[in-house]
Order: sequence, then C-alpha cells, then structure tokens
Amino acid sequence: MTASADHRPVRIALLASGTGSTAAAIMDAAGRSLAGTVCLVISNNSGSGALEHARRRGVPTRHLSGVTHLDPDELDAAMLAALEEADADLVVLAGYMKKLGPRTLARWAGEVVNTHPALLPAYGGVGMYGDRVHAAVLADGARETGASVHVVTAEYDEGPVLARAVVPVEPDDDVASLRARVQAAEKALLLGWLAERCGGTEGHSA
Repeated sequence: MTASADHRPVRIALLASGTGSTAAAIMDAAGRSLAGTVCLVISNNSGSGALEHARRRGVPTRHLSGVTHLDPDELDAAMLAALEEADADLVVLAGYMKKLGPRTLARWAGEVVNTHPALLPAYGGVGMYGDRVHAAVLADGARETGASVHVVTAEYDEGPVLARAVVPVEPDDDVASLRARVQAAEKALLLGWLAERCGGTEGHSA
C-alpha cells in the first residue's frame, strides 16, 4: 500500500527497544520527506528513548513486554490489538530486540520490516546483532560490509531483502568506527526505502 493507493498517508507503527534515534528520525521525516504518518510507537522497554521521543512529538505510545504480559501468546495478542487499534499499514522495527509473535506476523505478512547492520544473508541469524556483527566482519578481514532492509519473518534475518547499502571496511577500523559508519548508512537506507514505499511529499527535502 502506498499513500496514493487509498488517498491517505501510509500509517507506520514503530517498534523500538533502545535510545530511539532511528525512530525519532522516522517521526521527523513523516509528512516531510516521506508521505507517511507515525501512528504508534511500541517498546518492550518502559524507559526507552523511543517512547520519550514519541511523547515529545505527540505520537501515541504503548509499553508491551514480558513484564506487562508474562505469557508470550498474550503478548502477541496485545501487540496485534494495539497495531489494529492504531490502524497500522506498515510495521517498522527500529532497533527492536524481541521476536514478534505468529499472529502479529501473519496479520502484517510482508508489511513488517527491519534493518540489519550487514549485507544479508552475510552475518545474519541468531545471536548476530549490534557489535557482534561488526566484530565478526573485522575478524574475517572482510573488505566491505553494509546495511540491509528486510522483511521480518518467523526466523531471524531470513526474510526477503528489500534494499542494501555497501559500507567499505577501512584498514584502521575498529568496532566503534565501523559501527558509526554502518549505523549512519542503516538509518539513511531505511529512510530512503520508506520514502519510496510511502511516496515522497512535494515541496520538502530530507
């Protein structure tokens, strides 16, 4: 679904666990460089920066986690209900560190996306996230890495890849320097993909 398909902006729900810098960038781009609106921000961390960024911008928030719902099936049902109540068209994982339940994935099949800090299928799968990815890239002596936007499925990092950005590995890179460049590429790639997916807005630039 695009913004022109039903004459309304694509409604984006964001799921985030940490500082929320990517979620904040998407909220700031919505209605400007991309013709979408952020209808809800959900976090499994009640103290996450993502929730605070959303509150400052007047975006509805929900805290859903193993604390609020001890049973995984109940958590899946609560996630499904929250996204349906928000009338979300697209679900974007912006640094969300938990798996989604089967009912939520089935309801938004093909419409849940995530970013990964490598060129999938390389350096993906269980346990491969954050600095673990960058450390593995450096340990292998790889000459390039990058970022991927992919569809979320039941297994980690196995959904179809929608977009990639290549980041060269410099001879003097360490985990911190490589992380900084990959994170910048990851954010730019996701925002660019969202602009294409939702449609751009006239008269604005990123």
